[in-house]
Amino acid sequence: MHWASRLAALVLAAALGCSAFAQGAGGTAAGAPEPTVAELRNRLDRIPSAVDTNAEVADQIAQINAIAAQADKFVASRTGRLNDLNARLGELGNPPPAGTAPEDPDITRQRAALQKERNALDADIRLARLITVDAQQRGSEMIAKRRQLFEAQLTERAPSPLGRQFWFEIADAWPEDVDRLAGLRDEIVAGVDAAADPAHRVSVLVSLGAALLLALLGNWAAEYGLVRLAARVLPPGRLRRSLLVIAVVAVNVLLVALAAHGVFSTLDRHGILGPQIRKLGQAVVQSIIFIAFVVALGRALLSIRRPSWRLPPIPDGMARRLAPFPWLTAVIAVLVWVPSQVNAIVDASFAAVVATHVVTALALTALIGTMLLRLHEPAGGAAAVATAADGTQPPAEPERPLWVSFLLSAVALAVVVIWVLVGLGYVALASFLANQLTWTGIVASAFYLLFKFADDLFMATVSSKSNFGQKLQKSFGFAPRTLDQAAVALSGLARVALFFYMLIALATPLGTGPDEVFQRSGQFGTGLKVGEFTLVPGAIFAAVAVLATGFLALRVFKKWLELRYLPQTALEPGMQSSITTLLGYVGGVVVIAIALSALGIGIERIAWVASALSVGIGFGLQAIVQNFISGLILLAERPVKVGDWVVLGTAEGDVRRINVRATEIQLADRSTLIVPNSEFITKTVRNMTLANAEGRVLIRLPMPLTTDARRARELMLAACADHAGVLEAPAPSVSLEGIENGMLILQAIAFVQSPRLAGGVRSDLLFDILDRFKEAALPLASPVTVVSQTEGVVPPPPPASPLPV
Repeated sequence: MHWASRLAALVLAAALGCSAFAQGAGGTAAGAPEPTVAELRNRLDRIPSAVDTNAEVADQIAQINAIAAQADKFVASRTGRLNDLNARLGELGNPPPAGTAPEDPDITRQRAALQKERNALDADIRLARLITVDAQQRGSEMIAKRRQLFEAQLTERAPSPLGRQFWFEIADAWPEDVDRLAGLRDEIVAGVDAAADPAHRVSVLVSLGAALLLALLGNWAAEYGLVRLAARVLPPGRLRRSLLVIAVVAVNVLLVALAAHGVFSTLDRHGILGPQIRKLGQAVVQSIIFIAFVVALGRALLSIRRPSWRLPPIPDGMARRLAPFPWLTAVIAVLVWVPSQVNAIVDASFAAVVATHVVTALALTALIGTMLLRLHEPAGGAAAVATAADGTQPPAEPERPLWVSFLLSAVALAVVVIWVLVGLGYVALASFLANQLTWTGIVASAFYLLFKFADDLFMATVSSKSNFGQKLQKSFGFAPRTLDQAAVALSGLARVALFFYMLIALATPLGTGPDEVFQRSGQFGTGLKVGEFTLVPGAIFAAVAVLATGFLALRVFKKWLELRYLPQTALEPGMQSSITTLLGYVGGVVVIAIALSALGIGIERIAWVASALSVGIGFGLQAIVQNFISGLILLAERPVKVGDWVVLGTAEGDVRRINVRATEIQLADRSTLIVPNSEFITKTVRNMTLANAEGRVLIRLPMPLTTDARRARELMLAACADHAGVLEAPAPSVSLEGIENGMLILQAIAFVQSPRLAGGVRSDLLFDILDRFKEAALPLASPVTVVSQTEGVVPPPPPASPLPV
């Protein structure tokens, strides 16, 4: 098991910022000459294809990766020169055809020299790229062989620790293992003596002191400063809590890694480390980083001192019971890992390797079993029982969810299975399962933190309740529900991406390390073919980004047109609204087409899908398509526009909005009538404000035959002239329509700015006219018959058929 290497893979995949501490494969030394293509090919061909142990496979994979990296570097360093040569040849042009005037000999020689250099450089680049492809294939073969070797070792049965043969083999191999450890012991003693030498003592002590101060005092100061900074800079909420936890974990690991690497570099620089001690020192450095990561992660998630900052829903009593386990997990994992490294360094016996597997399986399962027992203890343990004996009720912990109970039962069952495997002699498989079980808990804890952070980040920045979300509402006019939906969608997308990397860290094949984790991640990133369509994760995120950016830019442009540009033109408000709506439809189609292109779906695929759906569109979606086309015609021809007063059958009201499928009409009672767009195209519609937006007020008053008609006419004209809502042009008029049933019929006609004002103006004029007649002692006929009409200038058409429901 490679704890520190897996830790590096997890931290890099989870973006915790600690990948710099992973030990990379060797490359070209600084200052060394760059190898040629022939040298790289020879080095790749000299790597043997037959391997016997996992160590040989790991070494060959490191060599193959180094050769591939150097080949990529070779191609990158010469691609620019090749582009320059192609550009210069393009400037010189092609040689003149035969039979034409010859060109300058200097140009011919220059073209030949450039062509020769260009062909040689292009050939080297092609060969280097071929080396990269061959190296990748060889690497995949080596990984497959490594997996086969590891699986064979897992299924191999060793003597059971419950039998005598297990202990007899350890006793027989003990003298040889002690002799093998003697060389390592001698190197350690020699290293200690060299470190105690006056020439190195001061540097070693200073580096040790600085490392302790950085790891202990530095971590305390950094954590205290982060807490103060978060409380001062970040607003209260979940984002501050999760971001602080990530910052504390990252800073702790960073400081401890710097301290450990500093001590290792000092010892290595002074020549204190021997060959075996150097390998063991690298393992110790990685172990220290692993301890720092696990302890910082556990402390941050449990938050014993700050319960309000705790991310998981763990009661205080349970958190206190689990407080020692981050330390125990890190220490036990390192204690069972270091012996395996020592076995590899000194080439220990098979009995020692089997014993290491047994200790690893038993120690890790004992740790997991103890943790399960602590989870089932009552709140407060013995103290709670004593408190209950005194007559007080201890605080009850919340009921555990059902899925948590199932999960704990599965872990307990796995522990029992591992013990059975150890008893049967399958110690390698038992050790691997124990390692994977522990590693799964660490990975799940780390990604739980990242899941929480992703959710808190988008909820605190995009949702309608956040400050940034409120600014988006004011700037772009987003609805609160739209922002909340966007926050949930972005959070879900981020969690899916994190879940993918978590599966890469958990579900890698048996016997793989971080190199294959990243290789599998890269292969998945290049595309997953489903049928004839290649699904690329990067393309999915690019398409989502194009959609978000495109619709945001479209909304900004529409807002600019609506508020800044169109009001400065001579266009009517209805025409401005039509232009904005039509632009929204066209822009939306363009943005979706670009997003589909980013996803890898070309226009020809969209046309194929559209042709496949043509039959369904022709039958099932005929009405929808008809209304959509009618909506486009309404926006283009503008027989009806936003703000018009229309009469459609028995319905009459203002056009408020023209949508893709239907038009919204606000009636006089403030209700909204939804009318399909096709109704405006296929049926008779009376537009009261199409050609002339003025409204007409018509009042007919019956008066006795003895009435002074001229005086009555003057009073009615004066009432119309005194009203502020009556237009001066066309001027109001009063005419004598005739005699009906022995009464004079006087008719007054006045014009107002809009038909919507006609009703109110008519009422005001009637009140005023009646008052004036009363003052002038002009009697009205009894009973009085008042006929009034409010309409547009265009005479009303015959009644249309009622609207279909």
